[in-house]
Amino acid sequence: MAWRQMLFNSRAILGPNLATGSARFSTKSNPYLVKVGIPEFLNGIGNGVESHVAKLEAEIGDFQKLLVTRTLKLKKLGVPCKHRKLILKYTHKYRLGLWRPLAQAIKS
Repeated sequence: MAWRQMLFNSRAILGPNLATGSARFSTKSNPYLVKVGIPEFLNGIGNGVESHVAKLEAEIGDFQKLLVTRTLKLKKLGVPCKHRKLILKYTHKYRLGLWRPLAQAIKS
């Protein structure tokens, strides 16, 4: 009963969208200012995955294609299991907007 009253009172004060949080939440990720390609993505993952940059750029070519690549394709390209797992884990996080490679600081 108390929770219901607090929720009702917060809706009256803040408005219907702000009380439920729907105005702040969006399922679409914001576009990033830093252009992300295959080399930046794999360097952001680290753990030795960056050693496959040349191979993946030659065979896959586009970063958007890498985001939808499956494990069997990576296996056929000769990427070891540990690295395949990391690539697939971080591509999933990137698609959801939960992770992105850090922008490299410009050295002056």
